[in-house]
Amino acid sequence: MSQVLVLNASYEPLNITSWRRATVLMLKGKAESLEEDTNHQIRNDLKLPTVIRLRYFIKVPYRELALNRKNILKRDNYFCQYCGYRGEKLSIDHVMPRSRGGEDNWQNVTTACISCNIKKGNRTPKEANMPLKRKPHKPFGNLSFEATKQIDSGFHKEWSKYVIGYSR
Repeated sequence: MSQVLVLNASYEPLNITSWRRATVLMLKGKAESLEEDTNHQIRNDLKLPTVIRLRYFIKVPYRELALNRKNILKRDNYFCQYCGYRGEKLSIDHVMPRSRGGEDNWQNVTTACISCNIKKGNRTPKEANMPLKRKPHKPFGNLSFEATKQIDSGFHKEWSKYVIGYSR
């Protein structure tokens, strides 16, 4: 089943829905297609959407996402952000070490394998000559996790320009 990224009128990601629901929103004039799957058509004049934007702004209540190990690992899709390792032996690394004034916030913590975390030590990634695969960012909720997973899987690479903080 093909999934569609739904954006608010302000281009802010809202949720992920089915292609059928997205098509209904488009046919009712409530949404417009921004990205389409060129290989699939719903009918002659309508291609399968992969990203739609609502025509009217929807107010969504703000909920703070907890900064914890589980959410950091989810945000980084369970990959070491230094070497790309994916597995059981992952830890949390402070980009700017705490001993040097680094804080516990979304922009300063990232997922690292044990060996990269030890190798980096008490240095910044630049000092250790270990560039990050993706800059740490504050996710915009559970949608960010699912969207990142879809992009990384290769199914919806076109979503990356709409998902905040994604650059791989």
